[in-house]
Amino acid sequence: FSNAVDSLSQHYNLDTNPDLLLSKAELLFTQCRFKQALAITTSVLAADQYNFSFLPLHLACLHELHQPNTLFLLAHRLADTYPDEPATWLAVGVYYLSISQIAEARRFFSKASMMNPHFGPAWIGFAHTFALEGEHDQAVSAYGTAARLFQGTHLPQLFLGMQHLQLHNLTLAHEYLTTAHNLCSTDPLLLNEMGVVFYHLDHLPEAIKLFHHSLAIADEIDSDPTFWLATRANLGHAYRRQHQWTLALGEFDEVLRQGSAPSQHPDSNSNTTGKHNILAAKGLVLLEMGRTWEAIGSLHEALGVCPQDPVATDLLARALEENVGGDESGEFGDEGRTEDLLEEAVEVKRQEIMRRGARKAGRKGRVVGGGDGAGAGRARLSEGGEDSMMV
Repeated sequence: FSNAVDSLSQHYNLDTNPDLLLSKAELLFTQCRFKQALAITTSVLAADQYNFSFLPLHLACLHELHQPNTLFLLAHRLADTYPDEPATWLAVGVYYLSISQIAEARRFFSKASMMNPHFGPAWIGFAHTFALEGEHDQAVSAYGTAARLFQGTHLPQLFLGMQHLQLHNLTLAHEYLTTAHNLCSTDPLLLNEMGVVFYHLDHLPEAIKLFHHSLAIADEIDSDPTFWLATRANLGHAYRRQHQWTLALGEFDEVLRQGSAPSQHPDSNSNTTGKHNILAAKGLVLLEMGRTWEAIGSLHEALGVCPQDPVATDLLARALEENVGGDESGEFGDEGRTEDLLEEAVEVKRQEIMRRGARKAGRKGRVVGGGDGAGAGRARLSEGGEDSMMV
C-alpha cells in the first residue's frame, strides 16, 4: 500500500486526491491510530463538507476517541442542513451510541438503512446495537443481511463468527471466522477470535500460534498495545492450560504492567476492568509453581479490586490452607474446580470485550460502507469493543 501511495503521489501528483486520502485514513483506522485518521478526515471535510464518503469514517474516529460533544454538534448541523442524507442519521445514531443510549441509536441506524438499503455503516451499526444488548439472534440476522449485501469485506463474517462464539456455537463460529480469514488474513482482532475458538476446542498449540500472530501484527502496525491486552491475556491462559507456568506468568505480568500504564485510549478504564481476573490467574500459576506466599499476595490484590470475586476467594482459601500446611510441592489440589471457576471468569471478560466491540462498529461500519455502501472499508462503531476476546 505504501509503495502504491508513493507512486501515485510522486508520479501522478495525487497526494491530495480525496480517494487516496480516504484509503490512507482507513488504513490508519484499521491500525487503531485514530488521531491520525481523524486529522485526515477533518482536513478533507473542512475543505469539502459535501464529501459524504468521508463521513462514516470521521464519525467512527470521533466515537473511538470518545468525543460525544463533537458528535452532538456535528449531528445537529447535519440534521439542519442535510436531512435527506442517510449519513446524517448515521451521525445521530453514532452520537446516541457514544452516550450508551442503545435504543435511540438503533432507531436512527434503522432510519439511515431505510433511506438507503445499501448503506453499509448503518446496517453494521444496527446489528451492533443488538449485540451490545445481548440479543444475539437478532444480531446474527442483521449481520447476515450485511454479509449478503456487502460481499468482498470480511467484517460481516467476522461479526457473525463473534456472535456464534458468544452463543457457544463453535462449529459455526469457526466456519464464519475462516471465511473472514480467507478475505483478510492480517486483522489482529480476527486472529484473536480464531484463537479463542481453538482455545475452547482445546487445540491449544493452534490457539497460541494465532494469539502470537495477532500480537505480532498489532506491533508491526504500531497499534496502541493497550488495545490488545485481552489478546495477551488469552495467550497467558493458553500457556496456563498447557502447564507452561513461566510463560503464562510472564504474559499475565505484562498485562498488569501495560494495564496500569497511561493509555492513548481515552476510555482507559477499560484497560483495567478485568484486572482481578488476571490477578487471580496469576495467583493460580504461582500456586502451581510452588510460590505460595507470592500467590497469596496476588490473590489479596485481586480481592482488593473485586471483593466478591469467587475465583480469587476460592483460590485464596486453599492457598492459605496450603501455606499453613507447609506444602511447597507445587502440586495444587482440586484443579478441576479451580479451572471451572477461571473459565467462568474468562467467559465474563470475553463478553465484556464483545460489548466493547461496540466501538468496533465504528471501525467496522466503514468497511462495509464507503460512501454509498458499495465500497469496502473498515469502521468501528460497536460490537466488539473494541473489542469476543477471551480474557
